[in-house]
Amino acid sequence: MKSLRIPLWTYVALALSCLVSVVSPAKVTAEPLRVFAAASLKTALDQIATEFSKDTGTQVSISYAGSSALARQIGLGAPADVFISANVGWMDELEQQERVVKGTRIDLLRNRLVVIAAPQSVPLGNLGELSHALGDGRLAMAQTNAVPAGIYGKAALQHAGVWDDLSERVAQTDNVRAALALVATGAAPFGIVYQTDANAETRVSVAFNILETAHPPIIYPAAAMRDTETSRAFLQHLQSNAARQVFLSQGFTPIGAP
Repeated sequence: MKSLRIPLWTYVALALSCLVSVVSPAKVTAEPLRVFAAASLKTALDQIATEFSKDTGTQVSISYAGSSALARQIGLGAPADVFISANVGWMDELEQQERVVKGTRIDLLRNRLVVIAAPQSVPLGNLGELSHALGDGRLAMAQTNAVPAGIYGKAALQHAGVWDDLSERVAQTDNVRAALALVATGAAPFGIVYQTDANAETRVSVAFNILETAHPPIIYPAAAMRDTETSRAFLQHLQSNAARQVFLSQGFTPIGAP
């Protein structure tokens, strides 16, 4: 009786088919990168995050608000992977709380303040003219005791000697983009925002630039709140030449070499 010889490749095929039937492919769901960022970064950072997601396959979830609100949330345990603040003070606060991953903090960007005007607003040449130019209207600003844009704006008004006269006529908002919206919709005739915010809104015009010597330097620090490869990769991406070009196109000034 002849023995039946089965080719070697048949055994291999059978073995592979058994393996496939036993081990089903696992679905890998990458955890999204959670970024907390100052509201003034939205236009630029949305674009930069989209490119990062395309390059890495990592979903980026961004929470925008005033830096003060975000820093307080992180301090209370909110699950942020990366924080980008609009001033150094709130990042300093988180470092003191040991929330910042050591060695990851960078000074990322600079910005500048401008006075913006709604359509049909009267001409304005300097901060000293604001009181008369406002009429019965309000000056839109982010919160002057907490949100960086408001803190810088208040310092500029104090430097010009007009804060005491204007303080009761300021419409304070939770973040700088909300102040921008008040002017864009005509709810306020003038506002103080960042140059980058003015660039992002076609319904407002820049009345004039505020001197950078009238307030502390506007610096955006960024740092990891959780020490992961993705957090570090995103911080590197923020300093890449592609990201720098996006920041420049929105009016930011990147700090340091790419």
